[in-house]
Amino acid sequence: MSRLSIATKARLPSSLRVESTNTAVIKAISRLSREALILLALDWLDGPSLAYTAPYLSPPRADDDETPEDSADLYPPCKSIEELHDLYTDLQQQRGSRRDVVSRILEGDWRHGLTLYQLAMIDFAYLDEHPTSQKWTAYKIQHLNLPTKDADDEILKADEKSLNLPRFHPSTFLQSLQEQVLPDIKAHYHFSRPKKFPLLLLRIFAIESPYNTDLALSGLNGSGNSTSFHSSRTIYLAFPDGSPALYITRAQATGPISHGESKSLHSLIANGVPQALSRPRERYTLKPTSLVSRNLEALLDKRGPGRSNAAGGGWSIYANEKDKKSPLDTLLPTPPLSRESSSNAETAQKRSRPLSQHERAAKRAKTVAEARFGNSGIVSDGKGIERFEIIMQDPYPAIDGLFVQDSEDEDDRRNRQTDRRRSKIDAALRQALGDGEEEKDEIDPTRWTPIVRINFQGPHVFAGIRQLVEAGIVDGERMPGWMTGEDGVTTGVVKNGLIRGHKGSGL
Repeated sequence: MSRLSIATKARLPSSLRVESTNTAVIKAISRLSREALILLALDWLDGPSLAYTAPYLSPPRADDDETPEDSADLYPPCKSIEELHDLYTDLQQQRGSRRDVVSRILEGDWRHGLTLYQLAMIDFAYLDEHPTSQKWTAYKIQHLNLPTKDADDEILKADEKSLNLPRFHPSTFLQSLQEQVLPDIKAHYHFSRPKKFPLLLLRIFAIESPYNTDLALSGLNGSGNSTSFHSSRTIYLAFPDGSPALYITRAQATGPISHGESKSLHSLIANGVPQALSRPRERYTLKPTSLVSRNLEALLDKRGPGRSNAAGGGWSIYANEKDKKSPLDTLLPTPPLSRESSSNAETAQKRSRPLSQHERAAKRAKTVAEARFGNSGIVSDGKGIERFEIIMQDPYPAIDGLFVQDSEDEDDRRNRQTDRRRSKIDAALRQALGDGEEEKDEIDPTRWTPIVRINFQGPHVFAGIRQLVEAGIVDGERMPGWMTGEDGVTTGVVKNGLIRGHKGSGL
């Protein structure tokens, strides 16, 4: 430990070690499988990583010393890196339990503790094994209009038509993020690039300490755990390749932490990232998109670099990279209904038995589902959204040409509006009107507007809705477009038959 520690704005170095007996360290490494643990240990023993992942080796002894100090250890230390590398290579060919490998790492080869660099690799290894372990929120990176001359107090607005994107350099971004956004807390940053997804992941490990030395992790409590490390929080950022989007997770705490602290760190990162990306005369902002999911592939499909961003639902036929079709083409693709009718005409003469009414209805339901969903909403496509939440704000439709009037008096209506404001769900979705600019309600306020919440949950929400259409349970011809997922949001408000996402996130 350093004899002198001075408060600084610098970030935590990767060489800081955490005791191997720390319960948080044991819990983190015990989540990995045996195969992942062995591969991780082999990565730590590679040349480029040894500066931050050096193992505990047997100290050199004199020739006349026949009783080494480590002779009674359960895991005697190896004499060299090559010997330890061969040991873990042999473990790959042997059978054993995960607990044995964890014990070997923490009590044997890395008994002196794991560095922050190693802990980051452990978290990313777990994320590779469990891609749906984190809940991601998608944000859109937008360019801000430059202020006019002699306008010091001008509020900058996002330029919806601009195609400018910030230039991302990891080292410069981290330096700006630490100095301008997170000077009061110390954080460790680690980049990783997963093999399965075209994006760059950033792990931010934050602790509440003014120091960036060993003293930041040495405040021990009665149980032997570092108090600073016990109150740490981890948050992930994902930068997809070639896309004006950004994905941020919720803050994960090592120990007990309040919901307000977790939310404040998330807001701090969301507000600080555009500042770190901005440069003089080139400012950016992050805009929520009301798209939340644990599936990174679904996020890349809805807010990624491909053509499927604005081609959800039935429009997905234009997002096929092989066909390269466009709605502006002079020769439009043949609709599924037309293909079905032509195939029926060709095979009508070959059928020996006409279809029954039930068979024709089932066949038409599948055809309608194909027309409404296109190439999306397939169970095996790996792009499932787990939750889809909607609030209806349309008044009750007319019955026999007459509208149902609201029979409440003014006091009851005022109380009902007050109760609605207190609702947590309504409070979150009230921002769907945009950046503080509410649309004028042209509907008669005396018409009855019931509070209707629609919540779809499942491993693949829109694939489930498609199956309901194919089964004839949902009328695919009268079904609104937002039920096909073409709006690319998971939370929104439906008004006048159209969905509006969180803070105006519609395309």
